[in-house]
Amino acid sequence: MWVAVDAASGDHGYDPMVLGAVMAVRDLNAKVILVGDQDKIQKELSRYPDIQDEIRIVHTDEVITMEDAPAISVKKKKRASVVLAAELVRDSEAVGFFSPGNTGATMAAALRILGRIDGVKRPAIATPIPRENGKAAVLIDSGANVDCKPEYLVQFGIMGEIYSREILGIINPKIGVLSNGEEDKKGNELTQAAFARLKKLPYDFVGNVETRDLLLTRKPVDVAVCDGFVGNLVLKAIEGTAKSIFNTLKAGIRESNLAKTGALLLRPTLMMVKKRMDYATYGGAPLLGVNGNCMIGHGSSSAWAVRNAIRVTMEFAQNDVTVRIKESIKRFS
Repeated sequence: MWVAVDAASGDHGYDPMVLGAVMAVRDLNAKVILVGDQDKIQKELSRYPDIQDEIRIVHTDEVITMEDAPAISVKKKKRASVVLAAELVRDSEAVGFFSPGNTGATMAAALRILGRIDGVKRPAIATPIPRENGKAAVLIDSGANVDCKPEYLVQFGIMGEIYSREILGIINPKIGVLSNGEEDKKGNELTQAAFARLKKLPYDFVGNVETRDLLLTRKPVDVAVCDGFVGNLVLKAIEGTAKSIFNTLKAGIRESNLAKTGALLLRPTLMMVKKRMDYATYGGAPLLGVNGNCMIGHGSSSAWAVRNAIRVTMEFAQNDVTVRIKESIKRFS
């Protein structure tokens, strides 16, 4: 089972991309196609002579940068690493692809080359949000669609439920509409209309949920549905808050010998918390609704994140997630 990796687009060069692929081969029996500069990839791979047969290289020196216009670049840069990775999926040489590069370009390449699943009105990014209970909630859409109609949000809920159940292992996922209050009448015209439609579906619908419910377990919710504008704001706010808390904690520990001693005693607990809340455990965020498996990663993805992105891409293929989405969209939309 081959997985294509856009190895040229990460923020930290080829080292974490190649190491992540090596980890996936060793830990998961994966087979990986690395797309990027052959000489640079081979230089990193030379340190791992035992896995040469499980990793292929597709050479290109063309990359879509963060500054490039996504849709235009996908059309013009026909040998761009993310374009070639998507084409490997289209040509059935890989079961899916992962890119830590320009999110807009990854979406554009997936849509242009793989197309949409029949019946899907708008693909959406489903971002797993680590929670205090060790499980992840799904925020969908977290940035693909700024302007939405109620029927889009309904389909986001359908696709998010499948991802939560089949990949994150949540039995009977609870679906909610992200709003400014829990009461049924809260929200704007979009969320109220989506609320009414989702309530009619045969899912465990819990109504309106607030942003804090994504992180806490005060009100159980496994899939929080929203438009991409709101979702991206929520995602960035969560990321910023988490970094601020950890930076403040580190600064406080450095300023006091007593705090340093306490931190030493608490190290096992702190490491457990860090591991539980680490986004890299999930590899990235899948683009749901395209006719193929596409994983979007963070630009600064570590080798561990790359390894897990490959794992999740394989799980998508093994569980026929694309087929399940197609069947559910046809049935409920």
